[in-house]
Amino acid sequence: VQLQAYGGGLVQAGDSLRLSCAASERTYIMGWFRQAPGKEREFVSAVTLTPKLTYYDDSVKGRFTISRDSASNTVYLQMNSLKPEDTAVYYCAARLGRIITSAMKRAGVYDYWGQGTEVTVSS
Repeated sequence: VQLQAYGGGLVQAGDSLRLSCAASERTYIMGWFRQAPGKEREFVSAVTLTPKLTYYDDSVKGRFTISRDSASNTVYLQMNSLKPEDTAVYYCAARLGRIITSAMKRAGVYDYWGQGTEVTVSS
C-alpha cells in the first residue's frame, strides 16, 4: 500500500489547513501522526473503515477533524485554530486489519506510512 500525503504549509496561529492522504488500496484504519523537531512521533487522529469511528489525541480534540472517503481511499485532516505547538511533520499511516481501540495510538501497529508533510504554525 502506498500513501501520498499533501497539504502542509506555513500558516499563522489561528489559521486552518487541510491535510490529505491518498492510499493505493483500501485499509481498515487510516490515521495521522506528527513529529516535532527533537520529539518522538505522536498520534494525532485515526478513522476506521466500517463503521467510521474516529479517534483523537486530547491535544487536538475540538480543533481537528478527521474524515475519510472510502471510494477514493483518501483520508483528510481538517486542522482549525492551529497553534505554534502543532508545528511538526505530519505522517499519514494505514493499517490493513482491525485492532483494539487501546492500540490505536501506537505507531508500531500501523503497516504503512506516507512520506510526511510539513506544517509550520507561526505565532
